[in-house]
Amino acid sequence: MSPQYEKQILVAGVGNAWLRDDAFGGEVARRLEQGGVPSGVTVMDFGTNGLDLAYEVMRGYDALVLLDASRQGEPPGTLFVIEPQREQYAGAIEDGESIDPHGMDPHTVLRFVSATGGWPGKVLVIGCEPGAVDDVGLGLTPPVEAAVERALALVRETIEGLRSDAAYAG
Repeated sequence: MSPQYEKQILVAGVGNAWLRDDAFGGEVARRLEQGGVPSGVTVMDFGTNGLDLAYEVMRGYDALVLLDASRQGEPPGTLFVIEPQREQYAGAIEDGESIDPHGMDPHTVLRFVSATGGWPGKVLVIGCEPGAVDDVGLGLTPPVEAAVERALALVRETIEGLRSDAAYAG
């Protein structure tokens, strides 16, 4: 009987810590890492450096969990899980098309990763509806700060699910 393959999972916080609730992804990543994660799970806060995130994803992970603040039209602090499909990001990056390495939001990162053939087996976005992201300032607003603990529980539950083969079937 051969040993079971240990899934490699990247949990990536993204966002700008200088724009209040945009720091949600990085804050969740930081607290998750402090609390410890199972073997096979890598947690990193990429901040606004989408190019580093794209290169890290291309190292070869079974799953990518992106943590991000994202406007979905819900009350601030609302959590959601989105599973982007590779087809949404398919297509080559055309000659002459510019991708700003300092302005790679999660959509652009996923498009770049797809174009270079580095798409993981599973991609999930765990997001939070932000309150304030347009003004420079430090610290999460109270509704988003209150969502961080709930997000940690959701991320841990997601990681456990992604460690099984069943998460990748069909």
